[in-house]
Amino acid sequence: MTTKTRTANRRSHVMDRFGLFSECLLTGVWIAVAALPLLTFPAAFAAGTRHLRRHLAGERGGLREFAADALAAARGGWLVGVSVGAAGALLWLDLAAVRAGLPGGPFVGAIGILALIGYLVAVVRAAACWEPGAAWRPLLADAGRHTVRDPAGSLLLVCGMAVVVLSGALVLPLAVPVVGAVAAAATAVEARRLAR
Repeated sequence: MTTKTRTANRRSHVMDRFGLFSECLLTGVWIAVAALPLLTFPAAFAAGTRHLRRHLAGERGGLREFAADALAAARGGWLVGVSVGAAGALLWLDLAAVRAGLPGGPFVGAIGILALIGYLVAVVRAAACWEPGAAWRPLLADAGRHTVRDPAGSLLLVCGMAVVVLSGALVLPLAVPVVGAVAAAATAVEARRLAR
C-alpha cells in the first residue's frame, strides 16, 4: 500500500468519525426541539436513536424521517412521558419529606433518587430499541431487565445524563447538542448488548 493510499484511508476514517460526531450534535438539537413539550421526550429520543442507527447503517435519513418517527413514537410514547413526569413529582414529594425532617427521610429520599435514575435509564434504553409499530410497554419491560442485567451500560447512560445536566447548569445551550451524544451512547449500549 502506498503512502498516498494510507493517507487517503486515514483521512476518510477521520471524516467518517467527524461526520458521526456532527450527526450526533444535529440529532441532539432535533431531540431537544421535539421534546420541548416534555411529554414527548421519550418519542423524540426514540426518533433520534433511530436516526443515528440509520446513519450508521448508511441509510438515507434526515429531518423529514426524524419527524415521521417522532410522530409515530409519540402515539404511545406520550404516556411514558407522563409517567416520567409523575415519577419526578413523586421524587419532589420525597425530597420535601426529607427537608421536613421526617424520620427515615434521608433514606427514603436516596431510594427515590435511585429509583428515578433507574427509571430514566430504562426509558432511554427502551427509546433506543424503538421501531415503528413497537409498543412501549414491552419495550419498557425489556429495558428494565437490561438496566439491571447490564450495569456497565446503565452506568454509561447515567454518566451521559449527568453530563447533560452539568452542561445545562454551566451553559444551558450546551446541553442541547449533548443530548445527541447521550442518544449515540444509548445506541451503542443497545448495539453492544445485541452483539453479545
